[in-house]
Amino acid sequence: MKSTVETLSPTRVRLAVEVPFDELTPSVQRAYKKVASQVRVPGFRPGKAPARIIDQRVGRGVVLEEAVQDAVPRAYADAVQETGTKVIGQPDIEVTKIDDGDLLAFTAEVDVRPEFELPAIDSIEVTVDPSEVTDEDVDTQITALRERFAVLKGVERPVQEGDYVSIDLKATVDGEEVPDASSSGLSYEVGSGQLIEGLDTALSGLEAEDAKTFTTELVAGEHAGKPAEVEVTVRSVKEKELPELDDEFAQTASEFDTLDELRADIRERLGKSKAAQQGSQAHDRVLDAMLAATSVPLPESAVEAELGWRRENVERQLTEAGMDKDAYLQMQGQTEEEFDAELQGNVQQAVKTQLLLDALADAQEISVSDQDLTEHIVAEAARYGIAPQQLAQQVQESGNIPALIADVRRNKAMRRALGAATVVDTAGATVDLTPLLGPDEDDAAADATADPSVPAVTEPADTEPEPETVS
Repeated sequence: MKSTVETLSPTRVRLAVEVPFDELTPSVQRAYKKVASQVRVPGFRPGKAPARIIDQRVGRGVVLEEAVQDAVPRAYADAVQETGTKVIGQPDIEVTKIDDGDLLAFTAEVDVRPEFELPAIDSIEVTVDPSEVTDEDVDTQITALRERFAVLKGVERPVQEGDYVSIDLKATVDGEEVPDASSSGLSYEVGSGQLIEGLDTALSGLEAEDAKTFTTELVAGEHAGKPAEVEVTVRSVKEKELPELDDEFAQTASEFDTLDELRADIRERLGKSKAAQQGSQAHDRVLDAMLAATSVPLPESAVEAELGWRRENVERQLTEAGMDKDAYLQMQGQTEEEFDAELQGNVQQAVKTQLLLDALADAQEISVSDQDLTEHIVAEAARYGIAPQQLAQQVQESGNIPALIADVRRNKAMRRALGAATVVDTAGATVDLTPLLGPDEDDAAADATADPSVPAVTEPADTEPEPETVS
């Protein structure tokens, strides 16, 4: 077999493939068997008619056409492997020549992973927020905890912001009561702004059994957008009483015996949370810096495939939520054009990111071990609340192993970039991401610690090579 590659653009090539006829023999034999099984020939059992009889009954051309259908995908896969072409998506194939007994020739136009210059990852510098936990941070958490254990106590004084009141509401439009906008015995936190505009102002200074009328605009129902007269009557006023901040509170609100132990635990947990947030921020900013420093041509088929998948996903989620697209756009405050433009931009950024990380993984010679796959399966299973064994089986049965390997490889490439980049906080201190990234072990060491409870999800060795895709 002979194959050549012609570059059509930075993201597309044309493969020209010539296959000598003797290499088509297995495909021709399979074609005869298939055609014979579909043709009833007197004197022969189904599928047993010899080639010359098949030629007489249906014609050699039908057999050759069937043989070409069988041979071209195999020859295309061989040409991709032989030329080292990093294809993306499905090819457009055109058979250009069939000479019986001599030659089969075809061309295949297909998108490819573009070549581009990568930034030096050890030259990337980003700044992130500090992870230091302040006394104010701890106090804020303590206050929130006290709020959870607060009690409401009745008071005989005018309403203040933060009080909890029981109120009756009566709304009228043009002198007629609006039932949907009226209520009695309603509990409300003054100052929350969660009911109707003007209510908080009207309540201020009232006492129990006081009433006041104010004007507001209704936002729902048949009178939406119309001004309404609303009478509010206060039935009771209660204030929030926080527990004393002492060891007894620590014992009530936690498993700790003293307030100092509680504060120390809160500080430790806040430190871990802030470190995780800092790591996430570093991830995003290092990735943004690499993308900004790199010009990545986008293969059209990869963008269209991702765009189609995301549109289908949105439609499926809307259907499951019982919502149509118009209602969703209204809720988001977007037009159809704005939604499409945002989706297109997100897809282009996602494809660019995938291509960048794939190229980085190639440059860093990053491979994926069984342990890498196992850890990914375990983490994803925990995310979705299913058993790792169940997820591993789903991945194998759905044929998503190549996509899984690609995702894990990109994650490893991103970790390598984070480990090489210079990350400092706004105070100028160097940020050590090692606790979040973990050790960069080689595959052999990783395999030695593989979890035997999770089935291996390596690709079967007897499968034919498939074109690479951006997923």
